[in-house]
Parts: sequence; structure tokens; C-alpha cells
Amino acid sequence: MEKDAWVQQRLPSLRSPAVLFAHRGARAHAQENTLDAFELALRLGATGLETDVWLTGDGVPVLDHDGIVRRGIRRRVLSTEVREALPSHIPSLDDLYRTCGTNFELSIDIKDDAAFDAVVSVAREYGAEARLWLCHPNWELLAEVRSKTSARLVDSTRLKRMKDGPERRAAELAAAGIDAVNLHHSDWSGGLTTLFHRFSRYCIAWDAQHVRIIRDLLRMGIDGVHSDHVDRLQTGFSEAK
Repeated sequence: MEKDAWVQQRLPSLRSPAVLFAHRGARAHAQENTLDAFELALRLGATGLETDVWLTGDGVPVLDHDGIVRRGIRRRVLSTEVREALPSHIPSLDDLYRTCGTNFELSIDIKDDAAFDAVVSVAREYGAEARLWLCHPNWELLAEVRSKTSARLVDSTRLKRMKDGPERRAAELAAAGIDAVNLHHSDWSGGLTTLFHRFSRYCIAWDAQHVRIIRDLLRMGIDGVHSDHVDRLQTGFSEAK
């Protein structure tokens, strides 16, 4: 009942309108983390894309969730492969920008810490650094690279992992220059978005796969929503107004 009361109030967000992130390029509509998926997500109305990055053995940031190349029964990690030897469905970050342009927000899970500098470098080449959201589960590691980039840095975690509580985490993120916190949709409430907004931190929700969840998150004042379904993002956005 308390959560419903918050939802009904339509709390303000820091980001208006909120970013509608197509998770792995809207994997409900096309093969995840492919150029086809990214292009389709944008055509369907996503205002942001989400993906995962790894660094190849020859230093190229590529977009794949697991970081594994399967060759028959063999499995090899991407860091041991050169870019030209990868399957054609695995795009590089450069491929993404060349194909889709830069008129969207891009959320990247840094799966390989070694890829950080290369990601920032490619985004700068395309003038897209300001629309980049770099996510990592270790906010203290992000704090170490704060001075290297103007991209938004995102603490990807769960509420239960904030051992000292969310208010302490919000203060720590603000002091370290970490721009946002990314939590599973079930962790968020109107009270929690209000708390992080008080410290001027963006609130992002992931795994929001149903219209009612997306709608309620937006009414809580969430600043960005990750979903596999771009059509449901659009419907939830409309219902939240």
C-alpha cells in the first residue's frame, strides 16, 4: 500500500524524459547485441541502447554478453581472439557508432576492466562521450577513473549489497563523482528514488519486462529503464503520464 501511494504521486525525476534503454539491443525483438538488434531498437523508439563490452586480444572493444567465442565444442574467451577472427554477428563499438550514429544514450556494462580506456577513446572519436553511461559493479573502481572521462559513471548493484544502507551509498557516490545507481526494478521505491535524487544521483532500473512495472518505475521518478521489450517501454511511458 505504501509503495502504491508513492506511485500515485508521480514523483519528479532528474532526467526528463527518462531514458528508455533497449537491453542488449532489445533482445526480445532480434538477436541480442547485434547491429540488427540495435538498429531495430532505435526504429521502434528506444532512446537508449544497452550492451556489454570486452576487449579483444588486439585491443578492440567488442559487444557481447558472455565474452566467449564458441568454435565447435571449443570455447575461447574474447581476450584471446583478434577482432578479424570473431564471428560476424559480434560487432565492435566502432561498428555500432558507424551503423547507428550517436543520437541516443548508450549504457555499457564494462565486463572487462581492460576495455575502459578503449571504450572512452572510441566514444570520443564519434563525439559521443557525453551520452555514454559506463556501468560497473565496483563503484570504487569507477571512482579511480572519474578524472579520465566526462561519461556518466554508474554503480550497478543491488540494494542488499549496500551494507551501510542506501543513504550512506548515495553520499559516497556523490562524493566520488559517480553519477548514477542501477538497481533491479524490484529494489526501487518512491522513497529510494527520492533519497538518491536528494544527492543528485540518477536512478536507473534494469530487468523491467512488463508494462505495469515500467509504468510504476516512471511514476516513482526513475531516470532510466532497461527492458528487452521496446514496445512495452513505449506503452509504460505513455501510461505513466
